[in-house]
Amino acid sequence: MIHLLQHAVFAAAARYPRREAFVCGTERMTYAELSRKVRQLAQTLRAQGVEPGDRVGIYLNRCVETAVAIYGILHAGGVYVPLNPKAPATQNAYVIEDCGIDVLVSHPSQKRSLKALMGAGSRVQKIIGGAKTDGRVRVTGWETVFADTPEGIAPGRRVETDLAYIIYTSGSTGKPKGIMHSHASGLAFARNAAARYDLSFEDRFGNHAPIYFDISQLAYFAAPLVGGTAVIATDAETIFPASLGRLMERERITVWYSVPLALVQLLNSGTADTLVLDKVRYLFYAGEALAPKYARQLFPLFPGAQFGNWYGPAETNVCTCYDLPGPPEGEAPIPIGDVWQNTDRLIVGADDEEVSPGETGELLIRTTTQMLGYWNLPGRSAKAWFVRRVAGDLEQRFYRTGDLVREEENGCLHFLGRADHQVKIRGYRVELSAVERLLLASPAVREACALALSGGKDGALQLTALVILQAPGIMTEKELLAYLRDELPWYAVPETILFRGHFPRTATDKIDRSKLKSELVA
Repeated sequence: MIHLLQHAVFAAAARYPRREAFVCGTERMTYAELSRKVRQLAQTLRAQGVEPGDRVGIYLNRCVETAVAIYGILHAGGVYVPLNPKAPATQNAYVIEDCGIDVLVSHPSQKRSLKALMGAGSRVQKIIGGAKTDGRVRVTGWETVFADTPEGIAPGRRVETDLAYIIYTSGSTGKPKGIMHSHASGLAFARNAAARYDLSFEDRFGNHAPIYFDISQLAYFAAPLVGGTAVIATDAETIFPASLGRLMERERITVWYSVPLALVQLLNSGTADTLVLDKVRYLFYAGEALAPKYARQLFPLFPGAQFGNWYGPAETNVCTCYDLPGPPEGEAPIPIGDVWQNTDRLIVGADDEEVSPGETGELLIRTTTQMLGYWNLPGRSAKAWFVRRVAGDLEQRFYRTGDLVREEENGCLHFLGRADHQVKIRGYRVELSAVERLLLASPAVREACALALSGGKDGALQLTALVILQAPGIMTEKELLAYLRDELPWYAVPETILFRGHFPRTATDKIDRSKLKSELVA
């Protein structure tokens, strides 16, 4: 019976021992190899003092060892905490201290960044698979881990509702906060996806996301659950969109899941027309909205694919889906659909009372994939929930997404933006996402971001838009403003439009609005 995440790996190894489990570049690992290495790593971790519930950090770039690390830590009874080796050393040191991490799983290729991490005051005492950085840290090489004969590890008395992993936010709006998920929530996500889309051992899951981004969990959790193959894009393949397209073609990807940015970059790479991507049967995206004009361009590129717009904050993982019936017509935003299996929702107004279909409200989610809470932040955790008493002492807990939606009569949901992206400009409420969507509808615009900046008369906010054009100079600020004036009320038209060559990005490939703001007000 599969009730812990690592059980899926062992079950797949028993059924499909020679099938490829994880692929990354030239590295390929079968389920038999993965199962053995997971047990070897778990044995090493337990021998070095890792107890059930202890947090263990993963400090790895994209590679097949990420799967060994995730499942080895879980099999040892630990809680894995993925770190971003490309993030500032001080940010990783904060996460390590906040989580009480004494052990890291890493790789010799990270020697330079590990040295910086140790120099930032990290409390780490042991590194598995890494390189020696100073005399105070004990290092155990991968060759030592994999030389041992894996023996049976006594079960750590873990149950499915126990903590399995903690994913930290990027910290772009303050200190990073750790989102706690259980074995049950991770498995529920994989099971929901597998059941809804009939995923199987014949599927090859393309993974573009790093392990500290929840989008990666379709490949890492669902592939072992069904016995399929997870193909991890290398760091180089994520940087060069043309390489990413060739990866999808070469590895015969059947299930793809990424942020829209990866797909838009593929379209703009100039190589899309040379690719044969007819093996893809599902193309899912999440994290940000995909402009309808890009969806229309993607449909002929993936002629056999069912497109799915997936929605859900990291606190709930995916909770709603919209399966596109075909290329969208017009520029209206693509809906986020309705909740999938084992999920409930409410849409409430400012008074926490349910609103009627057609009215705008905040989306609240109750689901088997939701988080346990925020690590070391009991007050923040308490504020995250809306509690509805149903009978006697029975309660239902809904996560407050902070996202505004509108429900159609048929139950389909439309995402309207973040509640905290509503700003008051010139005495009127303006939805920044609406300005961005209209800019993206222009054929001349590749990407857009709207910001409310202080600096107007009497300290009033001013609306500024930043855009990346499809080609430099194909549209002027005056022409774009005229276009917006034809479509927006006067108070929602930006006072200024700035042209950019690129946008700063968070670790999860979203536009880093905080960094943009700081650059503009500096």
